[in-house]
Amino acid sequence: MRLSRTASWFLLAFGVWSWFIWVSFVRNLWKNGSGLAFDEAGDPTAYFWVHLTLAVSSFLLGTAVGVIGLRGVRALRRGSRTDASGGTDAADVTRGAGEQA
Repeated sequence: MRLSRTASWFLLAFGVWSWFIWVSFVRNLWKNGSGLAFDEAGDPTAYFWVHLTLAVSSFLLGTAVGVIGLRGVRALRRGSRTDASGGTDAADVTRGAGEQA
């Protein structure tokens, strides 16, 4: 499967954005003084565990989406370099190692 340049950059940007947003959220959750994340004894509440689970899931999904975007961008760059040198076309470069033309 080939991704367009726009889709590749969008996925990469989404992965970076996801990490930025959720790291900020976890930092704020950890410092929460309102009593939502930690009870009076300083123990984590259900609110804390649910939101930490959401953040970890978003880190993993953001990483997966960002890696797909990065691989798409790198494949497009390899394809454009190969095209310029007169070698194989971009479609051949983005095929998996086991695929036949």
